[in-house]
Amino acid sequence: MTAGKELSTWLDKVLTEIEGIEVRRKSSRRLRVDVAADALPALLELLRGRASYVHLSAITCVDWPDDGEFELVYHVWSYEMQSLVSAHTRIPREPGVYISVYDIYTPAAFFERDIHEMFGVFFEGSPDMSKFILTEWEGPPPMRKDFDSEAWVNDHFDWQDYNPEWLQEIIAQGGGIAVRPDEQRFSRRDLDTINGGSGDGIKARGNGDSDR
Repeated sequence: MTAGKELSTWLDKVLTEIEGIEVRRKSSRRLRVDVAADALPALLELLRGRASYVHLSAITCVDWPDDGEFELVYHVWSYEMQSLVSAHTRIPREPGVYISVYDIYTPAAFFERDIHEMFGVFFEGSPDMSKFILTEWEGPPPMRKDFDSEAWVNDHFDWQDYNPEWLQEIIAQGGGIAVRPDEQRFSRRDLDTINGGSGDGIKARGNGDSDR
């Protein structure tokens, strides 16, 4: 048995100490672990303390509005084992509150702050939940899939005709805009009207689309 195989076998055995987890080996260097929300901190402590996964590469968030859940994914890397473990857990979308793992991985504070800003998830115990990118944003968390960016713009801003001199010169020479923006812009409400409320047909792409 090679050293790499021995380490993988040892890690699989260590992970059995956490009850109720599902382990899927994606490759020799990638492991996916699905774990209940209340058991995630214990899993991360085990990975960091006993399995040398000392580097938190990222925390990512996936919005599942149809399931009423957020999926949080914690990516941790081991320099010793040369492998990545991605720990997946789900929390209720409402109220969207979870515990911070800042005390386990200090860099978690940055990722938690970003997720709070973009998805609205609040991490209890995180040192700073204030805005740091969207400092002047007063709208809802923009990365939620039910956020309709176009509808929000239409509700908060007025459209103005854009007809600069350079465009007037092009039009005078026989050119110009083939399709005006207001003629190619479709909001969900427009689509429902066009399709008789069926929701079928062309779909507008924006921050709120499910394929994002």
